[in-house]
Amino acid sequence: MTEHSSNTQTLRRLVLTSLLLAIVVIGLGAYTRLTHAGLGCPDWPTCYGLLDVPETSQQIAAAEQAYPQRPVEPAKAWNEMIHRYFAGSLGLLIAAIAFFSIKLRFSKQSSVRYPVILPLFILCIVIFQAALGMWTVTLKLMPVVVMAHLLGGFTTLCLLFLLYLRIKAKGINAQGANLVDWQLKKYSSYALLGITILTAQIALGGWTSSNYAAMSCVELPICQGNWLGNLTFEQSFDLIPPKQESYEFGHLAHNERVTIHVSHRLGAMVTGIFLAWLAIMVFLKARNHAIKSAAVVLMSLLIIQISLGISNIWFSLPLKVAVAHNLVAACLMLSLIALAYKLRQNSKESFYE
Repeated sequence: MTEHSSNTQTLRRLVLTSLLLAIVVIGLGAYTRLTHAGLGCPDWPTCYGLLDVPETSQQIAAAEQAYPQRPVEPAKAWNEMIHRYFAGSLGLLIAAIAFFSIKLRFSKQSSVRYPVILPLFILCIVIFQAALGMWTVTLKLMPVVVMAHLLGGFTTLCLLFLLYLRIKAKGINAQGANLVDWQLKKYSSYALLGITILTAQIALGGWTSSNYAAMSCVELPICQGNWLGNLTFEQSFDLIPPKQESYEFGHLAHNERVTIHVSHRLGAMVTGIFLAWLAIMVFLKARNHAIKSAAVVLMSLLIIQISLGISNIWFSLPLKVAVAHNLVAACLMLSLIALAYKLRQNSKESFYE
């Protein structure tokens, strides 16, 4: 095997490993948030000044003397630190991806133009993610920072998946392209619109979670009692909130949390209807087996995600279901990106070239 072939194989493995690790990081982030462990360590990047968690009586005493406002809770601290360990490992992998991408792009042995701007952009996103992780702690769980941190994690995952698809397509294109199914050309734009709608819905979910509004409505399909009379948009979506010592467990009034929750539910209905329509129409019109399969996967994940959302309300936000709701949202977005990519390839248009 030549050095170039070895570097190519290494890059593919790094991207796939990073993609899987990014899903784990999103799951750990959701678990940390849902177990109220976001401030399990009051400092960053250390935890009470340590690289692990204070556990001995001497370490705990020293930690509580240094941070008297934040008594040590080892379980929460470990949740936070494990998330940091995995996120840090992901950052190192992405730095390696950027290095190998540059090396392959400028290799004289390569006849294939591997992407280099996208890996460098992902690296920039991860560096910004680290800053958001720090601000999450230093700004005491300010909702806009927590939501941005969640969106940054999803963005990292999606861009890694796009990079994986592009690298994979380099090998496929070398073998020849499939015939174009012109009936599906317009659905490429609809798929991109679906990505926009789903992104907005994920952001609403992050805003709901960061403002502790997940259980502000405990009935289905919308909310309890006179929910229309409880809606108030005046401060419910203010990105810069009044200064607080800490935003842990929320700072908004009940009506504002109800407004956020109802907005997320209505967004779920719009998103569900649009993605279901898209999946069904593509499945019915597609002649390409790969595109049909992508539509089936999208529809299946959509049904699972809706079921998890209902279960969150019905069973009062069980931890496993709530974490799964985050993970399936990520998988739903990946399936939509895969469908959009296949539709774009079908119409012989470049996808984020």
